[in-house]
Amino acid sequence: MTLRSILELDARLSDRLRVAEQPGPLRTLAVFFAHSGDSWFWALGLLLLWWLGDSFWKQWAVVQVAGIVALIVAVMTIKFTVRRRRPEGEWGGIYRNTDPHSFPSGHAARSFLIAVLALGLGPAWLAILLCIWAPLVALARVAMGVHYASDIVAGAILGIVVGWVGLQFTSPLLNWLSHFPLALF
Repeated sequence: MTLRSILELDARLSDRLRVAEQPGPLRTLAVFFAHSGDSWFWALGLLLLWWLGDSFWKQWAVVQVAGIVALIVAVMTIKFTVRRRRPEGEWGGIYRNTDPHSFPSGHAARSFLIAVLALGLGPAWLAILLCIWAPLVALARVAMGVHYASDIVAGAILGIVVGWVGLQFTSPLLNWLSHFPLALF
């Protein structure tokens, strides 16, 4: 099997999952999940969580932000190295204009990272919800035509790996942050 045949298979599979041009409840659900992984949404949510939360939630937000920042570096490095064009389509103009590269999916990577970090940080109920949410975000990105299936698989793997590595540094990071004069916690 050649790279070209793999990419063609990937494009056919991705096209079968696409609902962007089909009005109805499935498309509406896909739009919701596709946007629920947006970086601005998570940045605002984590900022509010840090600002309004108790020490547990402040720590949770700091670890998530640190993980997301590390992930951004990894995703963008890969995107600008590979430079795979997004699938053709109308939906998702903001993504197509600000980031024309599809591999790997930043949304898939971010959603899986957030879920993995939640598995390590708790609480269990939230970790379970985020583990259900993450693949829905990834699939929605293909359904809305802004990614190929291989983009979300690569993004999911990257998010899981960065999340797991991040959990190895969680305690030292929180210990280091606690030494600042204006403690975050």
